[in-house]
Amino acid sequence: MPPKPPARAPAAESPPEPKPELSLEDLPGIGSTTAEKLREAGFTDLMELAVASPGDVAEAAEIGTATAQKIIAEARRKADVGGFESGTSLLERRKKLGRITTGAKSLDELLGGGVETQAITEFSGEFGSGKTQLGHQIAVNVQLPPAQGGLSGEVVYIDTESTFRPERIVDMAKGVGLDPSAALAHIHVARAFNSNHQMLLVQKAQELARDQPIRLLVVDSLTAHFRAEYLGRAELAPRQQLLNKHLHELLRFGDTYNASIVVTNQVSARPDILFGDPTRPIGGNIVAHAATYRVYLRKSKPPRRIARLIDSPNLPEGEAVFSLTTEGIRE
Repeated sequence: MPPKPPARAPAAESPPEPKPELSLEDLPGIGSTTAEKLREAGFTDLMELAVASPGDVAEAAEIGTATAQKIIAEARRKADVGGFESGTSLLERRKKLGRITTGAKSLDELLGGGVETQAITEFSGEFGSGKTQLGHQIAVNVQLPPAQGGLSGEVVYIDTESTFRPERIVDMAKGVGLDPSAALAHIHVARAFNSNHQMLLVQKAQELARDQPIRLLVVDSLTAHFRAEYLGRAELAPRQQLLNKHLHELLRFGDTYNASIVVTNQVSARPDILFGDPTRPIGGNIVAHAATYRVYLRKSKPPRRIARLIDSPNLPEGEAVFSLTTEGIRE
């Protein structure tokens, strides 16, 4: 019998071609004008549109809610929005998060290694407790290379109380070995004159982050304008709704650009507290639930300050002592 011919090796499967990236205009019902309105409102790709609420999309694009629901449903289908993932894959993904040093080792340890990306870290306390100083210091430290506790990134700094001081940035930059002029050039500062302007600046920050390596967004302070503009119990509900929307826009910015969100917060005194510290951060449960890490600052013997971690999804409560020096935050 003639020998059998050798079996043919199975043809190598060619790798699947990557799916073409879809734009907003690829969705039915979205023309160039509607797409431009959506982009101006911060909806730059299908994924951002897929996870948005119909009310937000309808308001941004000036369309009906029913039409917005259809657009969101189509965006979810084409963006292939996933559902669940295993805890193992989530753990591996969290290992890729960045952290920014505060300049004080004990404070970094309190925060689990520094200020985390894709999270909101709130520093609250009375005047002179070091909130703004921490905002300045982290804005400098994020520019350091990762080996020195930074992210080699730039900063958006939203100043609501006219407390940003470039002279302080110069001192802190010298303290960590950065060129002061370069450090200042990498901090993009905007003064917010009211709560609506403050929220608009977050949208402007999204536009800036598409062209610049923004890895930190600082809001100093978060609640000052909301507190001044919405007075009395009758205004409490609309204030909290607007503040909630603002916080979720900040968190979305952090998720989109793998950036850290640092906010400072004022405190108010409760006269019904007879023992212990009577001060409480402004914003109530809205801020409490939205902030990933909440740190309460208080004064000690100068130049020391005490930081207490009062809320975290994975870290125990604790305290750290740091100093405010001429060169910045130090151990």
